[in-house]
Amino acid sequence: MSAILISFATFFSTLFGGLFALHLKDKLHLILGFSAGAVIGVAFFDLMPEALELGSKAYPLSTVAAVVALGFAIYLLIDRFLLLSGHSEHDHGKQGSFGATTLSFHSFLDGIGIGLAFKISPALGIIVAAAVLTHDFSDGINTVNFILKSGEGRVKAFRWLLVDALAPVLGVIVTLFFSVPEERLGLLLALFAGFFLYIGASDLVPESHHVHPVKWTTFATIIGMAVLFVITQIAH
Repeated sequence: MSAILISFATFFSTLFGGLFALHLKDKLHLILGFSAGAVIGVAFFDLMPEALELGSKAYPLSTVAAVVALGFAIYLLIDRFLLLSGHSEHDHGKQGSFGATTLSFHSFLDGIGIGLAFKISPALGIIVAAAVLTHDFSDGINTVNFILKSGEGRVKAFRWLLVDALAPVLGVIVTLFFSVPEERLGLLLALFAGFFLYIGASDLVPESHHVHPVKWTTFATIIGMAVLFVITQIAH
C-alpha cells in the first residue's frame, strides 16, 4: 500500500514538471538547455550507477558498460534510419513521440523499481522512491519538450505528459503480480542510460542553442547536470 501511495507522488511530480514546461514555452531554448543537462545527468548520476550496482551482481562491469553503448547505438540507428533525423515535419513528430515513449517507459521502470524495492524492505523502498521523485520533475519537463520541439501542439504534449505521469503508477501496480531479477533490471537501466546519453548529447544540446545565444543555454545545461547531481546525491 505504501508503494502505491508513493507512486501517486511520482505522478504529481512528473505532472508539475510538464506544466512548468508548457507555461514557459517562450523560454523553450533555456528549458531545452536545462533539459539536456538533466537528461545527461539522469544517465550519468542515476541510471548508470544503479545499472552498475544491480547488473554487476551477475555480469562483469564490462558487460553492463557494453549495454550502455548498445543503447546509445540503438537510438543512433533509430534516429538516423527510422526517425530520419527530422528531415520533414512529419519526421519531427515521430521523433518527439519516440522520445516521449522512451521517457514514459523509463518512468514505468521507475515504478517497477519502487515496487520491487518495497518487496525487499519498506526502508529501501522509500530510498528508491526518493531518488525517483527527485528526477520525475525533470522527466515531465523532458516529455513536454520532446513533443513541443517536434512541432506538435500543447494538447498532444499534455496527453504525453499524462502518459508519462501515469507510467510509474502502473509500474508499481505491475510488481504486485510478478518479480524481475535485479541483475536483469540493471541491464535494462544500462540500456536506457545509453538512450538518454544520445538524446541529451546528440539531440537536445544542439537544438537548445540552434538559434539562441550559446552562453545562456550552455549555462542552463551545466545547471541541469549540477542540479541532477546534487539531487541524486541527497536522495542516495
